[in-house]
Amino acid sequence: MRAVRRSKKPSTSQPQAHKLWDGRFQQPTDRVVEAFTSSLAVDRRLYRQDIEGSIAHCRGLERARVLTRREAQSLIDGLGRVRAELDGEWFAFRAQDEDIHTAIERRLTELIGPVGGKLHTGRSRNDQVTLDLRLYLREAIDHLCDSACAFQRTLVQQARRHLGVAMPGYTHLQRAQPVLFAHHLLAYVEMVERDKGRLADALGRLNVFPLGAGALAGTNYPIDRAYVAKLLGFARVSDNSLDTVSDRDFVLEVLAALAVLMMHLSRLSEELVLWTSQEFQFVELSDAFCTGSSMMPQKKNPDVPELVRGKTGRVYGHLMAVLTTMKGLPLSYNRDLQEDKEALFDALDQTGAALTVFTRMMAAVTVNRAAMERAASSGFLLATELADYLATKGIPFREAHAITGRVVRLCLERGKDLRTVTLADLRSVSEHFDKEALDVLTVDGAIERRAQIGGTARKRVEARLKVLEMALA
Repeated sequence: MRAVRRSKKPSTSQPQAHKLWDGRFQQPTDRVVEAFTSSLAVDRRLYRQDIEGSIAHCRGLERARVLTRREAQSLIDGLGRVRAELDGEWFAFRAQDEDIHTAIERRLTELIGPVGGKLHTGRSRNDQVTLDLRLYLREAIDHLCDSACAFQRTLVQQARRHLGVAMPGYTHLQRAQPVLFAHHLLAYVEMVERDKGRLADALGRLNVFPLGAGALAGTNYPIDRAYVAKLLGFARVSDNSLDTVSDRDFVLEVLAALAVLMMHLSRLSEELVLWTSQEFQFVELSDAFCTGSSMMPQKKNPDVPELVRGKTGRVYGHLMAVLTTMKGLPLSYNRDLQEDKEALFDALDQTGAALTVFTRMMAAVTVNRAAMERAASSGFLLATELADYLATKGIPFREAHAITGRVVRLCLERGKDLRTVTLADLRSVSEHFDKEALDVLTVDGAIERRAQIGGTARKRVEARLKVLEMALA
């Protein structure tokens, strides 16, 4: 936006350019107020949606015989010229342009003359803004879901590539039971699938046509709202004008879905930070997605997952900001609602960028199979196998659990783990053990026995991979 030239001695009552609404006012807007209330820097990205909505509105006005065919076509042609200027980035914004809506109408009138002033017949900026936002979000959600699918495909490809790799599964960040690395990756595919579902749900509720609600009470003109809604691809028309102009539930729903999506990316970020550390060494990120230290030459820092983890809080903040804005607003429209767009747009931008960078980063990750499998086979990850073995022999599981706990304590006392335990060791704890007990103490066996739906057994993971590969193709 072009900078407004300031005088050497600012005044609170300098002559101002004409406003679209200034007929009732005797004094011009204070320059400080003009700068404070302008939303043009934020909402200018809505120009395509604003013009698309205005063209459909012209068609509705023509159908209602509020405009002649010639007037409607003149307006539509003029809007096309305005769009070309904005697309080409040679549109000249002016100081009096409060927002993208008034900027477009002002330029339209410059291009086609007084008939440009008829564009706003039968509508208010209140219903116009929510129309533009709904149109924008329909497209933004589609793009975001495409990005989410691309991320899922990358995770599925890595899962397929490393299908036979075992790793420790964790609870409380303590090694718990062995799982397939592919199974772990597919957990995030499931999370993102739910994220897409939440966005789709939000899309269904926001795809309601608001234009015709006017400022708050509806319109005096016989505009066929259903006709205009159909032109713009809306599923239905809003039923209450007061609710229509003051509703931002659809913004909140999208922000909430984005917050949950970012939470999922942040969880994976935390794991990547841990896994790339010297303490884990499970994976290595490509140099292209890391940075070094200005002081310590040896450092390779996982900055991308750390930043995603940090940006998650930023998206949470946007959700809370809009919730807080909405909680005290009486019906119907209030200027507070202008604050929704900066939060929404930044949340969309940050989430989209996080998905894009994560997709590229995960495609280039290197898996340290040896380190993962060492961790999966060491310690006491197979303790549950012993307890289950005893339970299959008719011993109540709580008793089997206690017996196995004593085996673990014996191993700790003797400096052993379950890989090196002997039958004599086991029988010194309980006579219920026989030589078959040693056969269950293998990582592969522990994994393959989890063969129920949703388990980590290879055949189950392969089956889920096939379904996901077909769904994401």
